[in-house]
This record gives sequence, structure tokens and C-alpha cells, in this order.
Amino acid sequence: MQTLQSTVVAEGFTYGEGPRWRDGKLWFSDMHADAIRTLDADGEIGLGASTPHPSGIGWTPDGDLLVTSLEHAVLHRITPDGPQVHSDLSEFGPSLNDMVALPDGRVYVDVYTRRGGGPPPGDLALVEPDGTAKIVARGLATPNGLAVTPDGATLVAAETFGSRLHAWTIQDDGSLTDQRVFAELGERKPDGICLDVEGAVWVGCFLSGEFLRVLDGGEITHCVPVGESWAVAPALGGPEMRTLHLVVSDTTFAGLATGESTCRIETVEVEVPGAGSP
Repeated sequence: MQTLQSTVVAEGFTYGEGPRWRDGKLWFSDMHADAIRTLDADGEIGLGASTPHPSGIGWTPDGDLLVTSLEHAVLHRITPDGPQVHSDLSEFGPSLNDMVALPDGRVYVDVYTRRGGGPPPGDLALVEPDGTAKIVARGLATPNGLAVTPDGATLVAAETFGSRLHAWTIQDDGSLTDQRVFAELGERKPDGICLDVEGAVWVGCFLSGEFLRVLDGGEITHCVPVGESWAVAPALGGPEMRTLHLVVSDTTFAGLATGESTCRIETVEVEVPGAGSP
């Protein structure tokens, strides 16, 4: 396993989530600031959108920003006229978390089926382009980061308190079959994920303060340690898609609930470029 060292490129945020690379910029949620931030290659920070308690982000085929919230089970669509409800998933649970948007307009979303009383269990929902939704996978111990392979054939999801990554085959109608374990992570707790072109997953293991590159089957090839901070979520981007952006936060479980948190973005160059999904 190769150890890489990252560099801080931006700081002063609250709690970051859902990083994505688009249009030459890193986009990410600044949760307790109720904002979607952008960070360009020159280190310029911008405001992509204002929306309550954002978490996962993605885009529709026509370029509208989609945002989930940990406060409500609603997938919002940010339009020139302001936020609109793209899909109301409250019939499935009280809260959403991460999401991944596909080129055809479909979206996979984490749905937490309980709030409070420890780590929330959850399901995965499929949201169609018209906003209709259905549950396509059940019974995960806190579903988290989501990614789809570039060929659109496989969904990968982090199961935080199951300490593993799962994979499913995506059917033509968006349903999921052939669930399998992509990687067992021992005591590590996976959070956000992204894919590279070799099919490996970069995953933030938040409580152990490390970002890992994991192969299908569980082999770990690279580690980026961030000390005692939370390793929340990675995203590959940059001109050659080889800049690994790391969302890193200093907080606690209690602080996460009350907004007592600080967040920074770190980067490190890697050999294998990102797949862009996300």
C-alpha cells in the first residue's frame, strides 16, 4: 500500500459533503452554511446555490442542480426561479443523504428510514426523470456514498456502519440485482466515494482519518491520511482528472448535529484518472 500526502487548498467551511467535479470546478455542500460551494483551479471560492442543509448533489441532463437534504426527505432541483421539489421521498423515510445522478436523468438516493436512536438504517431509492420514485435496495446499515460505473452497468454504495462497499447490477429499468460485496473494510467506516477509470473506488473512511483506494475484492492500493480529522468524501477532477479532492472535517457526532464543525479541502495528484461518474 502506497501512502500519499495531501495539501490544504481551501478552508473556512462548516461541514462538507457530496463533492463533484463539473465545468472545471469542484462543487460541494457546505452543510451548516446552507450552501453549495464551488472551488476552481485558481483557488477561487464561489457560491453555486443556497439551499437548506444540503448533502448530496448532481445534475439533470439539461444542467439543473439537484440537491438532497439531511433535514428532509426531498430531492430539490435548483432552477433560475429558485429551489423546486424534484421528488418527495417522505413516504420512504424522514431523511436523505448522498445521491448519484445518471446521464439519462435517473438518480439513486440514500433514504434513511429512521431518525435518532443511533446510526440510521436505510434503503436506496431510484428517482425517475419525472420525479417518481421507488425503493430498489433495502436494509443497509447507513447507506452513504454512491457511484455508477461509466458504462452504467454497476452501482457501488458505501454501507457506513456495515464497514463495507456493496455493488449491484443495474437493469434496463433502473432496478438493482446481483447484490455483492465489493470490499470488506474491517473496522473502517466508509463515507463518500468516487471511481477511477480502472474501476477502483476512492473512499473516505471518516472515523479512521484516511482516504483509501480500494480494488474490487478489497485490496487497498493507496492511502491518504488526514490525521485525527474526519475523512468525509473524495472527488477526482482537474484538467486530467488526476487531482484527488478530499473533503475533510473537524467535528464530532454531537458537533455534526449542532453545527459545531470546520471543514477544509485538500488535494493530491494521483496516477489513475477519475471516471467522472462521479
